[in-house]
Amino acid sequence: MNTLRCEHRCESGLWIKLIQGDITLESVDAIVNAANSQLAHGGGVAAAIARRGGPEIQRESDRWVAQHGPVPTGGVAMTGAGQLPSKAVIHAVGPIWRGGQADEDSNLRSAVWESLQLADRQGFTSIALPAISAGIFGFPVERCAQILLKTTRQFAEEHPQSSLREVRVVLYDQPTLDVFEREFRRLFPIQAE
Repeated sequence: MNTLRCEHRCESGLWIKLIQGDITLESVDAIVNAANSQLAHGGGVAAAIARRGGPEIQRESDRWVAQHGPVPTGGVAMTGAGQLPSKAVIHAVGPIWRGGQADEDSNLRSAVWESLQLADRQGFTSIALPAISAGIFGFPVERCAQILLKTTRQFAEEHPQSSLREVRVVLYDQPTLDVFEREFRRLFPIQAE
């Protein structure tokens, strides 16, 4: 069972929530997959989403790449959600960490922003994001937390009329959650337990 750790309501009315648990169990309009450019869902969050959602997610992903080519770093693609309790999966291609000298920060910011923007264009009201690039792509967790949370806050400020009403950051492992919770409490003065 997923557990709310903290939440913040932006002036626009958008809720940003930090959730401990399994992103594949979230009943939201879209869940974000931390994907690679080929949308080959073989490891990390991507493998968990593909396993729980069923083979149709990989089949749709393969068709998307065949039709459009690889997803660029910082970009997104969308497929159905298969058997997941969401309407869609937004596949966000975050950067592989190369020491911070290869535009990783702006590419991560772009992956988060593009995910939120695509959800808004679809008229979605809720979305769940993992710690994009902080797993097997090696992006430093604290830096990831700062970029992901600040980008979400900035999106809420710049798009007060967005259809999005709730952004959930869903993290499974305790060390990553601890880092995100510290950053959340630093960035957002108001939160509930």
